[in-house]
Amino acid sequence: MDILIIESIEPEVLDWLRTRHEVRHAPELVWDARGLRLALELTRAAILPASVALDGPTLRAAPRLKAVGRLSAGVESIDRDACSAAGVEVVRANSAVAAAEAEFALCAMLQMLRRVPILAAEGMLVGRELGACTVGLVGMTPAAKPLAEMLTVFGARVIGYDPGTHPSDPLWTRHRVLPSPLPELMATSDVVCVMLPFYARYEGLIGEQLLGSIRQDQVLVCLSHSALLDDAALARSLAGGRMAAAWLDTAEPGLVAVGRPLCGIDTLMITPRLAGTTRQSRARAAWVVARRIDEVLTGAAERSGFRSTMTGAAPGRAAGPATA
Repeated sequence: MDILIIESIEPEVLDWLRTRHEVRHAPELVWDARGLRLALELTRAAILPASVALDGPTLRAAPRLKAVGRLSAGVESIDRDACSAAGVEVVRANSAVAAAEAEFALCAMLQMLRRVPILAAEGMLVGRELGACTVGLVGMTPAAKPLAEMLTVFGARVIGYDPGTHPSDPLWTRHRVLPSPLPELMATSDVVCVMLPFYARYEGLIGEQLLGSIRQDQVLVCLSHSALLDDAALARSLAGGRMAAAWLDTAEPGLVAVGRPLCGIDTLMITPRLAGTTRQSRARAAWVVARRIDEVLTGAAERSGFRSTMTGAAPGRAAGPATA
């Protein structure tokens, strides 16, 4: 079998893949760990949802696997180091969800600034305008770029931090973002949007030291995995009133369970990975992932001297809509 798909996928994309490869579409395997492992033993590529983990033992049981694709946000359940060691390419479509994530982040900022009032100098509870705020972007991901442009239109001052982007990089000027050290960004921003991709070394990056010195009444939107934030420090900032509100779109299981620091905090909003999930972004992501998996499999076949007998476009030929 060439490709195993246990993710919901656009019918047009599924049909295109079937003209070029042997494909098994089995979304029911998401609930069948044993059946999934047996299927992976026979497949060369897989498209998996975020709820399905791919770790070292699973990879060792899948010797033919060359690529694993993910349509949705986040790859935390995929052991990327193990994939690299096994020669398995992790295929993502980060740019495909950029517009959706940028819109979601902007909406979250506007809602919190208006729906969570602060105490004005005259003693009234009032909302705030985004155009009067300094917005700090943590992580210059594909979504950060359209978001920065939208924020500029609103009149907001936009600053940013990215550990992999030097302050002299022309990217900052191109998107009209002022580079800033992370402590300064946290201390001076009215709104912080965290989009930094999650790696184990970043766990708890935004902790007590940073959250203890934030600007009064700051609001925070996190599209990244919640493990980037120290939940105890975040709870103290919210409960103490220094942070007015926070919105997490990718929370670890049990984050607000009884006994955890964030349990019962009413100024915390949690949504289940909604930022990048729109009809349009799903279609774009499906085409990007499908094409790349096709390239990986076709290239592997050509290098080994094997030519696919499946009908459809010739190996290496572009397919699918031009807007994908």
